[in-house]
Amino acid sequence: MMFASRKIVYFGVAIVAIALAASVTIYFTSRVTAPGDSGSKAGANTGVPQSGVLQLGADDIRRAGIKVEKLEPAEFAETLAAFGDVGPNRNRFARVTSPVAGRLMKIAVDLGARVSEGATLATLDSPELADIRMTYQHSRTELDLAQTNLDRAQKLLVDASIAQKDVLRARSDYERARVALATVEAKLATLGVAATPPEGASPAFLAVTAPLAGTVVERTAVLGEFAQGYQTLFTVADLSTVWVEANLYDRDLAEVRIGAPATVTVNAYPDRRFKGVVTNIGNIIDKDTRTTVARIEVANGEGLLKPGLFANVQIEKTQHRNALRVPENAVVLLLGQMTVFVAGGHGFEPRPVEVGERSNGQVIIKSGLEAGDSVVVSGAYALKARLLKSQLGGN
Repeated sequence: MMFASRKIVYFGVAIVAIALAASVTIYFTSRVTAPGDSGSKAGANTGVPQSGVLQLGADDIRRAGIKVEKLEPAEFAETLAAFGDVGPNRNRFARVTSPVAGRLMKIAVDLGARVSEGATLATLDSPELADIRMTYQHSRTELDLAQTNLDRAQKLLVDASIAQKDVLRARSDYERARVALATVEAKLATLGVAATPPEGASPAFLAVTAPLAGTVVERTAVLGEFAQGYQTLFTVADLSTVWVEANLYDRDLAEVRIGAPATVTVNAYPDRRFKGVVTNIGNIIDKDTRTTVARIEVANGEGLLKPGLFANVQIEKTQHRNALRVPENAVVLLLGQMTVFVAGGHGFEPRPVEVGERSNGQVIIKSGLEAGDSVVVSGAYALKARLLKSQLGGN
């Protein structure tokens, strides 16, 4: 009997507990989801109730660096994403060789050196060049002698002191000497070397010079080695501009034109964007990859873009459209939702948005904002931090 009564008591207590729990659940559910609740709409979208609207004084706004701009639609060029590699500007690139074989006697520059046009990179002694120069001197002497003999023969002919055939022989010797000298002069011009060495230097002396101003990006010259004619000794490149060669699929060719602006990013400097322009589009499609190469010329005054770097490229398409855009820094991730802060009469409201393409530091807003909204374009991260702190019970 006692056991039965205890069982009844326990059963009654359990019923009361269940009823109490149900009442609490219904109460809090009605507080969060009841129609007309001021935070129901925002909470359903982002998890941030309307009470999350931040109110800041003028001093707080100034210290947080908050700037607000009115959102207006603007013409926007869609972009085409491509991948490529950074390379030197081939119009400002030279492999430096010696036109004749010779022994390297001096190396004047090292790898990475910046050189001016005409600067001496190395000197060598060339027996081949010495022979050519000696031939030149001999031909020059022979021509001078032939000229003297011809002049004398012509004077004697006037006085009838010499036969006509002797004058003709003298003229023939002169022409032969003139052609011999012209031949060796043409050879020197082809080699690009002076007919005579610098004062005090041997006929074998040759200075290898830079054909353009730039940076020594490769050096194979070794002091004391015998270099063959036209063997590459140095590579000089002007890296103030570089070429980024990106692969374009055949389906995208109609959307890209020569002269189109492009933006280049590299993993080495993820926060930097380098402006360029499309200067060439390939004429041949690779039959295996169905791609051709688009060349983007990019200014590289700081020398950050190194040949060989992998590059991400955004090329403006020929088609333009109107769109709402905000700076990338205006969009923050808040409780798993891309969010933009909108300034209104009650403060700064976190507004969930759907974002589209990113280009040139701007991001397209596909939904969530309207033209005329006053958007926080600077200081959004400071507002996010304040909002999260307030939700955690901070001041």
